[in-house]
Amino acid sequence: MTTAVTEQPGLRTEFPFTLPRGYVDEEGRVHRDGALRLATAKDELTAQAEPLVRQNASYLTIYLIMRTLTRLGSLPVVDRFVVEHMFASDLAFLQDLYRRVNQLGHTEGEVACPKCEHRFLVDVAGEAAP
Repeated sequence: MTTAVTEQPGLRTEFPFTLPRGYVDEEGRVHRDGALRLATAKDELTAQAEPLVRQNASYLTIYLIMRTLTRLGSLPVVDRFVVEHMFASDLAFLQDLYRRVNQLGHTEGEVACPKCEHRFLVDVAGEAAP
């Protein structure tokens, strides 16, 4: 189940991404491209009320990612099963993206060239930062 968020002029509410590895479905297809939307208060409250989250706080991440993923590859729906069966590196990527867009308000991260040490911004969602 996803909650609709209306796009306002100048307000970016959905963030496309490419997973580092990709979710492999039951037929062996790899799904890497997707989109994550901004979380709402309802997303946060609903996730915290889930019985699994109340029993094990680690499930909070699963429910927040599940509620805010608007698409992943050609999957018709992204549910708890999908998020639980992602590679750990992809889940970590989505956790970082979720934190960046909902707490920091952007998807850029500062990096440095290992040779010349020049610092620049990279969009961790996969797009070049302006």
